[in-house]
Amino acid sequence: MSKILDFTKERVLFTLVIGNTKTAEIPGITVAGANPELVKYTPPADAELLYHGRCLSISSVPATPDGKPTPALISYTALRLTKIPILVVDSGLMIKPKIPHLTLNAPVGENIALQRAMSIEDVKRVLENGRILGEQLSKLADLLIIGESIPAGTTTAGAVLKALGFEPKVSSSMPTNPIELKQKVIEEAVKRVESRDPIEIISAVGDPVIAGVVGILSGCRTALLAGGTQMVAIANLAKEIADCEFEIATTEFVAKDKTADLSLAPCRVHVAEIEISRSKYPGLRAYAEGFVKEGVGAGGLAFFAYERGVSKEKLLTEIERDYERIVLGNF
Repeated sequence: MSKILDFTKERVLFTLVIGNTKTAEIPGITVAGANPELVKYTPPADAELLYHGRCLSISSVPATPDGKPTPALISYTALRLTKIPILVVDSGLMIKPKIPHLTLNAPVGENIALQRAMSIEDVKRVLENGRILGEQLSKLADLLIIGESIPAGTTTAGAVLKALGFEPKVSSSMPTNPIELKQKVIEEAVKRVESRDPIEIISAVGDPVIAGVVGILSGCRTALLAGGTQMVAIANLAKEIADCEFEIATTEFVAKDKTADLSLAPCRVHVAEIEISRSKYPGLRAYAEGFVKEGVGAGGLAFFAYERGVSKEKLLTEIERDYERIVLGNF
């Protein structure tokens, strides 16, 4: 785990794993969507934006209730600049994206405040399908960059970390993290955990995206986990069952979040400084003010873009250009 990943490798693939958990239906737990009904559309719409620069499943880009856009915008820009290929993986979606994608045949995750997330049999199937996919992807790429999109994913990640014996601190898409609500859900969920076996923990308190990414890691050789506290939980599970070299890269917005704790990661964590506080657009400056913070691989892809020679100034300029076209509709 101590070796630094080689980001100069030519064959690089970005894999976005998307899914849903009914934990997101708990009032106040997430703002990953303009309203509760649209939350289920957030993951497929994020994926569609990466391919098309627009969403197909909904009429506008995923946003918070007051209009802060999805971090997929940052990911889209970084992918456009680096020109690396994209693969979307369905790991428990409610709504399928209107783009080419693979599936791990995962169920939608249940509300962990009320019941176990998935059956043991479902988790084993998703892990195995992920392992097979990871092995195949490693034949195509020397480095996998893996991102995620799942509303309420920080809550299930917190429950996983708690079940592993940590005192978790997890980030939020809101400036005021609903810590008490999340802790209440987590404490109730972990009562169902019967052991520290990774499969049992994912089944009891996880979500299908966690299962999918852990499975992919168990089959691939080298990966950069592009995300925040969800990836910290995934990394702690993967170290138990995956023979894979991996590191994490996230945004400075997560790293500066006092309600998050990246020190729980069992691997190196890279932080991408995205100078979005300098943007002329309030909707983008909101990231630096505590909204959204991370998702859809934004931090990892920004970090990778820097490693490939894209300057911070260039990335900001291009993010603003894409914001103008995609969000403001200035073609």
